[in-house]
Amino acid sequence: MELRPTAFADGRLTAGQTGAGPDLLVIHSLLADRTAFDPVLPWLAARFRVTLVNLPGFHGSACIAPGIETYADHLAQVFTPGGLGRDTTIIGNGFGGTVAVAMALRHGETFGKLVLSDVAAGFSPEGRKAFEVMASKVEQEGLGSVATISANRVFHAAYLATHPEAIEDRRRVLMGIAPEGFIAACRSLMATDMTPQLGAIRNPTRVVCGELDAATPPALCRLLAEKIPGASYVELPTCGHCPPLEQPEAFIAAIADFLD
Repeated sequence: MELRPTAFADGRLTAGQTGAGPDLLVIHSLLADRTAFDPVLPWLAARFRVTLVNLPGFHGSACIAPGIETYADHLAQVFTPGGLGRDTTIIGNGFGGTVAVAMALRHGETFGKLVLSDVAAGFSPEGRKAFEVMASKVEQEGLGSVATISANRVFHAAYLATHPEAIEDRRRVLMGIAPEGFIAACRSLMATDMTPQLGAIRNPTRVVCGELDAATPPALCRLLAEKIPGASYVELPTCGHCPPLEQPEAFIAAIADFLD
């Protein structure tokens, strides 16, 4: 599906748009890019004007300093006169969803509903160590060095066994990222813990999680749903970290009633 190029924040945030209707903003994961939503894009674009933004450092978006608040404030610039409206729904996967949580806490009045797919508000020491390892490897060896790690975090063993090309797919995606942008995102995740603040979110929220997500285990996703007032939770059996890519039909089924 062809996307119309667009940009925000004085050109520092690149994006593509397609479809017509109410606004829908899609924010991709650290280990993916906006193409992870290609399998569900026709369904979304038939109902919404979909804006797929590139996170800072990804595919033409300028790098910014680390810090989840910095990312939230930067992406909130899409909600400006001539930009996206207050009825916009945000769908965020992985790191993109963590940024969306920070946006809800800092700029929640500027948009509407929130769909969080495989998202955490904070990580355990082991989870933070994983981001530290990836940032260090990229710093020393380049982005290609984390392709295998990336594939094993995005997908689960059964999926990789039947889709061995997934590792090279991750390498291709990673090579479209500025190394400093990837490192800044990792460092932002290492320092993030918004769990104590989740009760302040007022945006209607649906949390979706893959049962086999190794990057953001279901316990972290369920915690989001428990702490955000009125949030609902859907878990997808035998699915990993990126449901729109791995199980597009199940992902659509998990969010269709909420988007309506």
